[in-house]
Amino acid sequence: MTARSAPDRLLSVLSAFDHEHSALSLTDISRRAGLSLTTAHRLVGALTEWGALERDESGVYHVGLRLWEVAALAPRGLALRQVALPYLEDLYEATHENVQLAVRDGAEVVYIEWLSGRSAVGVHIRVGARWPLHATGVGLVLLAHSDPESQEEYCSGPLASFTPYTVTDPVRLRRVLAEVRRTGVAVSSRQVTEDALSVAAPVRGAGGAVVAAVSIVVPQVDAQVPALIPAVRLAARGISRALGWQPVAPRDTPR
Repeated sequence: MTARSAPDRLLSVLSAFDHEHSALSLTDISRRAGLSLTTAHRLVGALTEWGALERDESGVYHVGLRLWEVAALAPRGLALRQVALPYLEDLYEATHENVQLAVRDGAEVVYIEWLSGRSAVGVHIRVGARWPLHATGVGLVLLAHSDPESQEEYCSGPLASFTPYTVTDPVRLRRVLAEVRRTGVAVSSRQVTEDALSVAAPVRGAGGAVVAAVSIVVPQVDAQVPALIPAVRLAARGISRALGWQPVAPRDTPR
């Protein structure tokens, strides 16, 4: 077996933490990182000294503020969130429903902002949460606007199912993606939970490429999709303009 490099071991310590394991003892870190207790102790000590980890009074470790400060510099993270937040808040005030902002990371969508609505709809989302692209409205938008090779690779792979309505047929998924490109929005109904429906629209960067997606999630029963689409589009368009995107003016029709 090839020996793991020092950076690999260091990253394995940080990777031991996730949303289900946000507080870990040294023994937990050692086990989850696949390291000896001695090695884990040394690496955890170095990370704690730098500020990437913090140790509370009970001896349990948490992710430290220094790591959060570095992560805040990511242009697709908090920087994008700061630009988008006023428009997300406007969308929330107009609807009082769940509002989300997400970016793509490989075959998954990562949520970087979420405003909780008043409805009782089941939303399995939090900041930093990940879901497969095909199972969410924001994910469908991001996948539909990726390059054709990336889309084909995703459609050809395994498509996880979460409800009886989740799209898991590659042929059907390709049709859904084509419809998203045609209409400019994605409507995802009962894909992750059977009581939720989302409407999502693309957010474009200064160069015109889709860099994120914004969505609203409402109860599936009696969802007023035609009324939601303009609101989501308006929010996405506002964020895009704030990022420097300029829509191309239509050409005059030759006479």
